[in-house]
Amino acid sequence: MSRLAPIRPLLAPVLLIVLVTLVGSLTSTATQQNFITALVSVTIVIGLYVFMGNSGVISFGQVSFVAIGAYAAGELTIPTGPKHYVLPGLWSFIAEHSVGNLPSLAIAAGLGALYALVVGLPLMRLSGLSAGIATFAVLEITYNLLTFWPKIAPQSGQTLSLVPTTTGLTQAAAGAIVAAVVAFAYQRSRRGRLLRASREDQSAALAIGVDIHRERLIAFTLSGAVSGLAGGLLVHQIGSITPSQVYLELTFLTLAMLVVGGTGSLWGATVGAVLVSLLDSYLNQAENGLHLGLFKLTLPSGAADLILGVLLTAMLVLRPRGLTGGREWQLGRPRVSKIRSASAMSYLGRGRARR
Repeated sequence: MSRLAPIRPLLAPVLLIVLVTLVGSLTSTATQQNFITALVSVTIVIGLYVFMGNSGVISFGQVSFVAIGAYAAGELTIPTGPKHYVLPGLWSFIAEHSVGNLPSLAIAAGLGALYALVVGLPLMRLSGLSAGIATFAVLEITYNLLTFWPKIAPQSGQTLSLVPTTTGLTQAAAGAIVAAVVAFAYQRSRRGRLLRASREDQSAALAIGVDIHRERLIAFTLSGAVSGLAGGLLVHQIGSITPSQVYLELTFLTLAMLVVGGTGSLWGATVGAVLVSLLDSYLNQAENGLHLGLFKLTLPSGAADLILGVLLTAMLVLRPRGLTGGREWQLGRPRVSKIRSASAMSYLGRGRARR
């Protein structure tokens, strides 16, 4: 077990992803969509966690990178013939080329990272409320570009359709595992620990020469890549996309997932995404009538959002650090262990000693 010690915090999220996949494979085709959605949500939330969990800076613009990835992967996989009909104003380079499923996901991740890098250069100098407002502005800009610029999306916010539906349980699980591995590798790296150190004590980090702007920008760019990948998985799951699907509702649902699970750990991000996503899916189904054996549960319209709102409020009041308390579950140990600030702050301590 000693050889597994360095990766223990990764095992629990991966095993949960595998468990969700196995349970989903035992259900009907229609019900499987709920589990696929949960796995795609894991990738989206991990993308947010990479930046917000490590930096402590709130971001309302993360779904912008999901949107970029979704539109890029969708447009690149539509066959060139129908593409001219669905997207008459599209840039000729995109209109005349199509790629396969896996290349489209790689391109989606790359464009998500590039977009995050461009907008992050000025924004990563901000903190607190200013950062929240600025990232929300990025979300608004992205939404309007995808709604009104026909060079990159259908005109007037119309549906981007005819996208191949290739995201099943296996691909969604693979994407979530890739996201978890990337997030774990980053938070264990020197860069990740420096960023966590700046989160715990920004003044001390600055005093020993940590370039907080650079460290935040690296995390923001990496989170953009993971979010772009998630967008590609999302559009290939549902086969279409509109700007409203990657806007406010998904933004606040993603934040709710991270807060419910716990913003301070990868385990919390995974747990929150799975629980809230499945709950949201079944509550929405219950508004149209959900059969539970011999019973049928029917909720009034809007009840799903109300219940999720109450849940989030209760979580913030009763467990402000989320269900996991910001701790990683290290399998093989008798207790749950937190990614303590001491491990991150050790860089600061060593830095002070050298001064």
